[in-house]
Formats: sequence, C-alpha cells, structure tokens
Amino acid sequence: MIQSIDYAAIAPPLILAVVAGLVLLLDAFLPRTPRTLPTLGLVTLAGVLAALATVLTQAVQGSRPRTFCVPADVAGVPPSCSFVVDDLTLVFGAVVLAAAVVVVLLSWTQLAEGGIPAGEWYFLLLCTLTGAVTLPASRDLIMLVVALELVSLPVFALTALKRYDARGSEAALKLFLVSVISTAVMLFGVSLLYGLTGSVHLDRIAARLSGPPTAAQGAEALAGLPAALPAGVPSGVLTVAVVLVLAGFAFKVAAVPFHFWAGDVYQGAPVPVAALLSVISKAAGFAGLIVVLTIALAGQARLWAPIVAVLAALTMTVGNLLALRQRHAVRLLAWSSVAQSGYILAPLGVAGKSAAPASIAYLAIYAAMNAGAFAVVMLVSRTSQRNELDDYRGLAFRSPAPALALAFFLICLAGLPPGLAGLFAKIVVFREIVHGGVGWLAVVMAVNTVIGLYYYIAWTARLFTPAPALAAVPVPGRRLPARPVTIAVAVALLISLAFSVAPQLVLSAVG
Repeated sequence: MIQSIDYAAIAPPLILAVVAGLVLLLDAFLPRTPRTLPTLGLVTLAGVLAALATVLTQAVQGSRPRTFCVPADVAGVPPSCSFVVDDLTLVFGAVVLAAAVVVVLLSWTQLAEGGIPAGEWYFLLLCTLTGAVTLPASRDLIMLVVALELVSLPVFALTALKRYDARGSEAALKLFLVSVISTAVMLFGVSLLYGLTGSVHLDRIAARLSGPPTAAQGAEALAGLPAALPAGVPSGVLTVAVVLVLAGFAFKVAAVPFHFWAGDVYQGAPVPVAALLSVISKAAGFAGLIVVLTIALAGQARLWAPIVAVLAALTMTVGNLLALRQRHAVRLLAWSSVAQSGYILAPLGVAGKSAAPASIAYLAIYAAMNAGAFAVVMLVSRTSQRNELDDYRGLAFRSPAPALALAFFLICLAGLPPGLAGLFAKIVVFREIVHGGVGWLAVVMAVNTVIGLYYYIAWTARLFTPAPALAAVPVPGRRLPARPVTIAVAVALLISLAFSVAPQLVLSAVG
C-alpha cells in the first residue's frame, strides 16, 4: 500500500528537520571566522520563525489536514490517520515554537562563552523542536513514542556538550537514565495496549476498549481482528497498561514521585537547556499525555482520573515545599516547575475531555512566564557565576529593566496582580476542578498557591532590597553579549503582557 503525503500538514516539523540538516552543512563548510556563530544562530532562528509562521497560517486559514492515513477495511473500520492537525496540535505547536525563539536567543549568548560546538548545539536543538512539534499531532502509538524520544534524546546530549564540565556531565547522565527508564516503562504499557486492542491508532484503540462489541466489531473478529473488549473482562491488564503509560509520561513532565532528577539536572545544564526542559520538553510531555488520555483512553476515565488527581496533588505540594528551601535561582525555578506541573495535571483529574483545554491554557500561559524568568536568569548569569538568590539583591538599582521584568514574571507565576496572566490561568484551572466535583483537589491547590506565594515574593523582594557593595562586583570573564538575551526577555514579556490584557487569546484558542 502506497500512502499519499500531505506536505502542508507536516510543514512545521519538515521545515525544522531541513534547517537542522542545513545547520550541520553550514557548520562543516563555512570557514571558522567570528561571523560563523551568528550565521548559524540566524539560520536556526529563521527556521523556527518559518515553522511558527506556518503554524499560525494553518490556524488562520482554518485548515485541519491529516496524513499518513490507513483506509477503511472490509470489516467496516473507518480510516485512521497517524498525523492529524487540529486545534490541540496548533496550540501546542505555537507554544513550543514561541518558546523556541527565546531558547535560540539564550543559546546565542551561551555559545559566545566558548567551549560548546555551535553546529552540534543548534542541530540537536532543532531535532528536539522537530519532535516537540510532531508529538501533539501524533495519533498512533508508534509515532507518539518516536516523537517523544526525539524530544528527549537530544536534550541530554545538549546538557553534556559543554566539555570538561563535571556538573553538566552528571546532569546529562541523570537525564539519560531517567529517559531510558521512562521509555522502558512507557513501552511496556504501550505494548499491553496494543496486545489488548490489536491496533496502534489511538481512535481504534478507543473504539476497541469500549464495549459491548457492535455488529461491525463482530465482523472484525470474523476477519481475524481483535473484537472490542467487553467491560471489565481484562480489567487487570488494562489497569497495568494505563498505570505504566501514566508513569512513563510522569517521568517526562517531572511529576511526583518521578521528580527527583529535576533539581540537579536543571542546575547542571546550561541555562538555555534548563529553559528548554522547563517549557518545551514539558509541553511535549503534556501534549502526549493529553492525546493518549483524551483519545485512546477516553472511555477509561474512571480508571485514570483518580490516579491523575492524586499525582497532581502530590506534585504541586512536593514541588512547592522543595522550592521553599532553595537558594539557587535555577534550582528554585526547577522545583517551581515541578509544582506548576501539578497545576497543569489537576484539570485532567476531573475525568472529562472538556477539562483538557484548562490544562492547555495553563501550560501556554506558564510557558511565557517561565521562559521569561529563565531569560532574566541568563542575563544575570553574565556577571554572576553563582547565580544564587542573594546575587539578585539590589538588581532594581543596578539594572532596572531586567529587574522589573523578572518581578513581573515572578508575580505572574505566583498568580498575583498585576501579573493577571498567571491569575487567569489559576482561575481557569480552579474553576474546572470545582465544576468537576473534585473539591478536595481544589482545596489542595488553594493551599499550594499560598505556599508558592512565599518564595516568589521573597525573590521579588530581593530585587528591590539594597545589596552590600561586594554583591555588585562582577565575576571576571563573564561579560557575554547581552542583546540576544535582552530580546528574549522582551519577547517573553510582550507575550505575558498580552495574556494579562487579553487572556481570551489563549482561552478561545483552546476552548
């Protein structure tokens, strides 16, 4: 069977993949001059912007193409496609690529420090973005797993690219082990789902897991295909499969109890990689989780929803409690990111497909705020190698613009005015939980929101507290170009302000 390919549907990941190959060729053949590094950065940024423009064009035109489809068979099973462009795909694609603009600009400054091969860095970054854009469009288990690994595997290579950095090598090893374990766990669950249903396409899995069998599904059995599963017959195997798939995705999004790697990996990795893990990798993980739960396992919501609700409560609580103890800026953002994963998971615990838009809206708003916070941290790291919270004392007096931007991002993450974007995001999630009847989770979220206020406000207060004279002494050798990072801060700030003024930009897109 020869399948037709709709190149308009796969245009965003295809653009990123082509630019990744182009970057490697340019790195191999361009002469080693001071202009080589900016050239590679510009090509990478142009590729990301082109892919983002394609996603926005698809959204404006209203086209929802699909490709890599399996036609209907003699048993009456309808056509199924492996790559589907829908509203979820477009929203996640826009979030990932907008965050990628910030990460590329941060990378520009990181690579100027030297010691990291620029060609390999940008190639691996584009590979990760290709997987992250492909993943929300994946509608079969094979493409889903491959896309998720395409997101994960280049990241630990990026973490270890800084040679002779013991902390970076340790972080890369931990990330690699986590990636291998989570993949093994997920593949076990995926194999069980395939064994139960005889299909890898998510819509066919959903149809065959819902019983009792219909006449068409009885015809499938006569044709040699597995019939639909009567309710409750393989409940033990199905439960194990669902738990294993959830555990695999929990590793990817750093949900408790699979969160232990986050602090060390974020701190040991270069700041652009930490930002990538916190926003892009997390968005990809949640995209895969939402696709599997709301399409393939939609009929088993009563099975997985309580598990997701407990995971959400534990994740937001443990993340906030660990963040209270941190004195390093990146580690605090790491554990804060774990807590934010709990907030994103919470609506999925309501056990309805209508709850997914609340998670997506929160993730989109969170991505802008967190990417901006990492951009300011990158800016401060130019003059402070330790990058501890005390290094931010008096930043408002030394660098007013970055300090005000960081204060706004932190207030947004806390969900306080004037950071209305974060407040709207929390209200959307809280409303969905309450309407879904999961009152105990709403109470847990309210308590955790109050806990999170402490460390966000404490960090913000340091920005406006006069610092001792020694705290402002720059570290020799850390004067790196500031313009790309400044642009990254401005991009994240503009998006966060837009979400604060007009939250319907996100809510209408995911609703």
